[in-house]
Parts: sequence; C-alpha cells; structure tokens
Amino acid sequence: MEVSGLVEPGLGGRHLMSDDPVRKRAVELVAPAKLTVSLRVTGVRPDGYHLLESEMVTLDLADTLVIDPDGGPGLEVVSDWPGGAGEWRQLDVGPSEENLVSRALAAVGRSVHVSLVKRIPPGAGLGGGSADAAAVLRWAGCVDLAIAARIGADVPFCLTGGRALVAGIGDEVDPLPFEARAYLLLLPPFGIDTAAVYRAWDHLTATGGHSDGEETSNDLEAAAAEVEPRLNDWKRALEQTTGRTAHLAGSGSTWFVEGTPDEFGFEAGAGLSLKGRFAPLVATRTTPAVE
Repeated sequence: MEVSGLVEPGLGGRHLMSDDPVRKRAVELVAPAKLTVSLRVTGVRPDGYHLLESEMVTLDLADTLVIDPDGGPGLEVVSDWPGGAGEWRQLDVGPSEENLVSRALAAVGRSVHVSLVKRIPPGAGLGGGSADAAAVLRWAGCVDLAIAARIGADVPFCLTGGRALVAGIGDEVDPLPFEARAYLLLLPPFGIDTAAVYRAWDHLTATGGHSDGEETSNDLEAAAAEVEPRLNDWKRALEQTTGRTAHLAGSGSTWFVEGTPDEFGFEAGAGLSLKGRFAPLVATRTTPAVE
C-alpha cells in the first residue's frame, strides 16, 4: 500500500459569461454531496422499502449543473473526478431517461438542456444523483419533500441540506444545528449498487448472517461487503493509514474518517494504492444548507 498526496475539493459557483446572448441566460448550479454519518435500518415496509434512522451532513464536494432554459432538451454528462484522477473510475450514470436529473425535471414539468459535471462518483454512497436532482428542484422553486421523495430516497435531505436527522424512507428530515466538521474520504475505484446492498441486507437478516461482533455506525456495512468483497481491503488500508476506525458512507463504496489532513500527516494531492489500484483521498468539510 502506498500513500501519495491529497485532494481538496472546491464548492464554488459562478455566473456564466458568453458573447452568445442565449448562453447568458444559462444558470450554473451547485449540487453538494451528502455524507451519512450514521445509519440504522429500523424495519421494512410491506412494499419492500426499508425504514432508516440516520444523521446526514452536506459536504463541500459537489457536482455542478449548467441549465440552459433556451437549449434543446437533453442531458450531457462529463466527469471531473477529485484530484484529476483521470480514468480511475469510468463514468456511468445510466440511461438519460432514468437519471435523477431527468426525473427531477419531469417532476417539475421543465424541458431544458442540462450539462452536468460529475465530481461525486456514482455508486459511492455520497448521494451524487440525489444532489443533482435536488439542485434542479431548487432551481425550479420546488421545496416539496414529498415530490423529492418520489424521485429518490436521498433527495429530500439533499433538498434540505446542512445537517439533519433523516428517518422513514428518507422522507422525514429533521434539521439540526450546523456543526463545522472535517472528514477524509477514501474513494475506491469501483461503485456499488444500492439496491443490491439492500437485497443483501434482507438476505443476511433472513438467514441470521449479520455479525454479532464489532459494533458499526452503519448497519449496511456487512451487506455492502457481501456485494463487493474488495470493500474490506480498502477499509483496512484507510485504517492502517490514519490509525482510526473507518466508516462506510451510505451503501458504499466510500469509506471515511473524521479529521483534517494535518492530523494524518498527508501532503496535498494524496491517494492510496492497493493491489495495483488507486483510490483518491479527498479532504472535505461540512457546509450549511444551500440557499
């Protein structure tokens, strides 16, 4: 295992400048990632949806969307991975019509062109797609959590942002006072399908396969490792590097520890190498709710 450099994300937004009068009407939106600090699965509804209790916070790692109200309808997606990680991850956001941005636009009855820059990796457990959908809802002036919940389970929190206790199927969001915290994220070179993790959780529950050993802050850790066994290798790598217990973000694949780069002795631009694969280390901080 090798350690090198550290990644510092930037939130930022900007007004677009162009000589084209049409493009002057475009709007750039910021879509911050969410971090699930703790997660408990409290039950399963008759329709199969899982009931949760969790604490979530907004991070300064963010996607950006440019919405052109006068452009032809469509969704264009490119990647700008943290730290310029290149082809560390393939960009795969699924068919355009199934993307949460498209679903959010349909929910508010808008037909526009969206250019999306992905910095939050899909399948990382950081709510990237939900954050993008929430940014669209905010742009459209929609603050209805019921509409947000129909788009995706993490969309209500991403629409609210800041720090909150989240319950139910993600549709119950109880805002909490903002706390400034710093986290170090390890982004493995693969994503995990959330639905597959919940199916694995159901299987482990039905067969008594959940471990009675070490207590974790996230009830989905064992299920995520069932879906993607490589997860545990990256967890150990982060723990050996930082000397702290690593926690799973959502349904994975991101691992995180609380702290700043200085506490771990990292230099700017860091990442971990394990078995010939690279994973960026991203220094992040919590941010208040997006206005």
